[in-house]
Amino acid sequence: MTGMPKSPRGASKFSEATRERAVRLVRENTEAFGGEPAAARHVAAQVGVTVGTLRRWVRETRAEAGEVVPYMDWKDRRIAQLERELAESQQTVEILKAATTFFARECDPHPAPQSSASSSTSTATGSGSHRSAER
Repeated sequence: MTGMPKSPRGASKFSEATRERAVRLVRENTEAFGGEPAAARHVAAQVGVTVGTLRRWVRETRAEAGEVVPYMDWKDRRIAQLERELAESQQTVEILKAATTFFARECDPHPAPQSSASSSTSTATGSGSHRSAER
């Protein structure tokens, strides 16, 4: 098909002029139809494209003009979701490490000596641990 201009966005059965015209019609008639979805349905029927395709064209045109943040495709959304889940998991691991350390100290049957002064006092008075004598 040599008569149809090649779209810079990829192969399309619609010319760039058709795309631009359809997007312009949606944007010009949004208020008249009470919103962009209704305008897109009306224009899509006139131009012969699906509503989804026309809404994507409008969204891409706005992103190219800097009016909105570019639309994230499903891979970008999935990556963002996985990054959030990873950060949450890493935070959970840190909390569990801290809790494990805390409870390990609380439940330790052989507490570490707190200071040399207190341990020498307890052994001098004879209240030392019997376990150390059994070993």
